[in-house]
Amino acid sequence: MKSTKPVLEIIGVDKHFGAQHVLKNCSLNVAEGDTVVLIGPSGSGKSTLLRCVNLLESIEGGAIFFRNQDITHVDIKPHRLRQDIGMVFQNYELFSHLTAAENIMLAPMTVRGVSRAEAEAQALELLGKVRIPDKADAFPDELSGGQQQRVAIARALAMKPKLMLFDEPTSALDPEMIREVLDVMADLSAEGMTSIVVTHEMGFARRAANHIVFMENGEIIENAPSDKFFGGEVSERAQRFLDQILH
Repeated sequence: MKSTKPVLEIIGVDKHFGAQHVLKNCSLNVAEGDTVVLIGPSGSGKSTLLRCVNLLESIEGGAIFFRNQDITHVDIKPHRLRQDIGMVFQNYELFSHLTAAENIMLAPMTVRGVSRAEAEAQALELLGKVRIPDKADAFPDELSGGQQQRVAIARALAMKPKLMLFDEPTSALDPEMIREVLDVMADLSAEGMTSIVVTHEMGFARRAANHIVFMENGEIIENAPSDKFFGGEVSERAQRFLDQILH
């Protein structure tokens, strides 16, 4: 049974880019073990909200609490926070001169002071977890897009985060590679990893999410358990978007 302990609390967050009001009074709680999927049209603020959680963007109003600590406080060090909040982007951003294993080993060794032997053992274990155990010695240009993204997921997991953020992790992939990445993400959800996922992949949302959040024009319009959301117990606007995506 999943704990109801809040890992993340987003309270009344506001954000502007110039004259554009990109986040409007956004509030969201994420409990330990939750997989929350953010959906909505392009430009609705989904990725910006994730970037605010990881302190890649500042907020202008409201607060964000991670494990009961206000992470928007001036004294918070972003690099320390990111040890506990992993993020996987649309583009893999692997170091081209390092092998898959070396990409995964780098942060634990340089940030956490893990020995090379321990980091290597963990990297091999994580490559097994993301279903490419035979690619440890491969360089990024020797891997498919789906394999590179799975290395990026393993790299984030190597820091043993308490929360994972996925910002449209399959949007840059060819269709045949999307499933292999989503399968890995679904595995993590099944194992209890707390995560927030921005995606248009409704099959994944049905399969792995326990909460669906629909955003539009910088606002959270709908926040519902996935069974209710996909069961039609949502607003007319959210249902219209869902119908467009599914059909």
